[in-house]
Parts: sequence; C-alpha cells; structure tokens
Amino acid sequence: RWQKVLYERQPFPDNYVDQRFLEELRKNVHARRYRYRAVVFQSGAVVQQLCSVCVFVVTWWYMDAGMLSPQGLFGAALVSSLLGYVLFDAVDGGAGRRASGRTRWADLKSTLVFAAFTYGFSPVLKTLTESISTDTIYAMSALMLLGHLIFFDYGANAAIVSSTLSLNMAIFASVCLASRLPRSLHAFVMVTFAMQIFALWPMLQKKLKAQTPRCYVGVTVLFALAALAGLATVSSVGAVLFTSLLLTISCLCPYCLIRLQLLKDNIHGPWDEAEIKEDLSRFLM
Repeated sequence: RWQKVLYERQPFPDNYVDQRFLEELRKNVHARRYRYRAVVFQSGAVVQQLCSVCVFVVTWWYMDAGMLSPQGLFGAALVSSLLGYVLFDAVDGGAGRRASGRTRWADLKSTLVFAAFTYGFSPVLKTLTESISTDTIYAMSALMLLGHLIFFDYGANAAIVSSTLSLNMAIFASVCLASRLPRSLHAFVMVTFAMQIFALWPMLQKKLKAQTPRCYVGVTVLFALAALAGLATVSSVGAVLFTSLLLTISCLCPYCLIRLQLLKDNIHGPWDEAEIKEDLSRFLM
C-alpha cells in the first residue's frame, strides 16, 4: 500500500499519489465571514479621516480668502479641544490616564510648550517657502495629504501602516499651506489646528470606537455632515462628488466585499508547505 513518505522504497514512482490524497482537501479553512453592518461600522475610520482632510482644506480655504479670522478659528479650536479632552477622560472614567501614569499637569505643560514653540517659529513658517512657486506648494500638499490617507492606521495589520509617517506627512502639508496665508498669526493657527485634527482627533475616535460604538457612529455621521456642509459652501460639485465617495466607501464597498467573499476558494491539503511546530530554540544555544 502506498504511503506518503520518502524514506522508504516503494514500488511506485516519486510523483505517484492515490485516491486518499484528495480526501484531505479542505476549502476556505481560514476564510473570514463578514457581516454587512460590521463592515460598514469598520469603514467609519476611513470616512472620518477623509472628512478630517476635507475639513482642514476647507478651513484653510476660508482663511486664505479672508472669510475666517485666525482669532475665531483659534477660539473654536480651543473650545473643541477642551471638550474633547474632557470627553476623552469621561469615556473610560480615566482608566486610560491612570494606566499611562500621565497627569493633567503634564498635558498642560506639553500643550503650552507646543503652542509657545509654534508661535515663536510662525514667522519662519510664514517665510519658509517663499522661493517655491504656489503651484508646487499645492501639488506637494495634495501628495502629502494623499500619503497621509494611505499610511494612516485604520486598524488593519499591514506593513504599509505607519502612524508616524502619516502624521508627519499631514503636518508637512499643513506647513506648506500655512506658508501661503497672509500673516504669521494665520500660519500659527493653521499649524495648531492641523495638529488638533490630525493627531488629537484620531485618538478620541479610537477611544469612542472601542468604548462606545453607538456614540462613535453618531459622531461619524455628524462629522461627515459638517464636512459636507462646509465643502458645499465652497463648491457644490465638490460636495456632490465627496458625498458619492463617502457613500461608495461606507455602503457600496462593504457590499462588494461580502459578495466577493462568496467566491473565495482557497484550498488546503497535504500539498501545503510543512510547518515546524516543535520548539527548535535548543539547537540555537
């Protein structure tokens, strides 16, 4: 009788297999079954980040057009940051803060140091790109924001994910755009606002998603509506296209994923590569 071994001589050719070989065939052993509501919920991270970029660009456009004062934006950002800071602790009752060992006084000192350095270097930021053409600045900013969206941590375990690179690209884009604003105060407020929406806002999103999913869904919907309303005041065509993009990501793409998952046909069997499960660390001593 044929045996699936190579260390014994058998009256069969090396490439011979019998009918029992296909009895070990298994299909879609590790395939995940998705539910539509769960996929739509997970797509909220992509929707929120797209809306963050949209809100940032619209805010910069209002600042550049002189329709929004830096004092007004700074005041609104300060109030929203304080509310978000309180909500960040209230969601889990301060358990995350106690686990990290960080105090409110340390947070206040970090905020003051960042604000002081940014305000002190705002004249440098304003004149940093004077020798570069405006078209080049816009192109670099668009590429950096696109890279920010690509490398952002949406919760997937992939090699392309890099939170540090994503944040640096967003801040670089904000510095480029801020350098085209009229005054140094505008540049300071714009960079500060970029740090709030690209660094602090995602932290609050993740905590809401983990602790209060319903609240996270409500915040996502309200944030998307606010982004669409702001974009509609700038360009109605852009608002329609952006609405189509959000609906495609949050509704159509999850549906396509679930439909394509039915066509998945991964086969597993004795032809798979062997996996060494024995502890071989003793051979490395």
